[in-house]
Amino acid sequence: MSDERLTAEEEKEIAREILRLEAEAREFLATVPLAGDLLGTLPTRSERTRAGSVDRLESAVDALWKAGKESPTVKPLARKAKGLWAQAEANRWRLAMSGRRIAHGEARKLAGPFLDEEDLVQEGYVGLLRAAKRFDPDRGIRFSTYARWWVRAQMTRAIDHTGRPVRLPGCAVEQTRNLHKAKKRFEVLGVEFGVTELAEEVGIDERRARLLLSQGGTISLEEPVDDGPRPRSLERFLADREAMHPDDEAIGTQELNRMHQAFADLLSERQRFVLTRRYGLEDGQFRTLSEVGKELHLSRERVRQIERDALLRLRQHSGIRENAS
Repeated sequence: MSDERLTAEEEKEIAREILRLEAEAREFLATVPLAGDLLGTLPTRSERTRAGSVDRLESAVDALWKAGKESPTVKPLARKAKGLWAQAEANRWRLAMSGRRIAHGEARKLAGPFLDEEDLVQEGYVGLLRAAKRFDPDRGIRFSTYARWWVRAQMTRAIDHTGRPVRLPGCAVEQTRNLHKAKKRFEVLGVEFGVTELAEEVGIDERRARLLLSQGGTISLEEPVDDGPRPRSLERFLADREAMHPDDEAIGTQELNRMHQAFADLLSERQRFVLTRRYGLEDGQFRTLSEVGKELHLSRERVRQIERDALLRLRQHSGIRENAS
């Protein structure tokens, strides 16, 4: 298995070649009654996505290939469709495997008693293939950046669903995570608490809270669950149901980078600082005019004026996205 690393342009070139082959296969299959009928039916909700449309195309190719085994007249058509699909798959595999180092890197971070590194690497390959199926070369983001979110999502999902000695239902996993978050909040506030207070905070009964916290022999969510040189807590292996979808997070990161570039082109240093602090663009923490004023040693009203002038300047430049690109 190759460990080829691609440049940004090579990634785009391969992705565009995949799209070209898929389009050619789709146009060809549309002329074949059996496959054309399958492609022409109203798509389901999942098939309206990029990955869903690719799955439907694969189904049409498989259906035609199966029919070609029974009909000599269909066989040449099936062979051509299969050839186009095989070329697209080869390119998709090449794109996915260019990110093998991502799978190995994330596996080293998440390996533990529930799933070892080798198993997680295999899950990472699945994530890479899912990313390659969904990657859009015109989105303006590197495949290696986009694929990392899918790799990590696939690995954490595998840990959640198959890595536990005792499989917990989804609601129990979420409640366990909420118990841990409640514990963190109490610790930050310096409030004494026990299982009773944690259960009340999460909205479950105390008996269930005790069961969740002791499930699998783990007394505390922060108690190490392995004896390696870098012990990990159970928290590391709980899936975060509130986490952003990998697509959304990658796009959000891209848009944030564009926005910062636009700020640098249009705003003064003070204006950039005020907007960044006011709206939490770096750390996600919104701040009041007074809080920003204290940092700049300015009055609340002066900070308001700077914010207003900055926003007005941004509104006057309707091409901010194009400028930031």
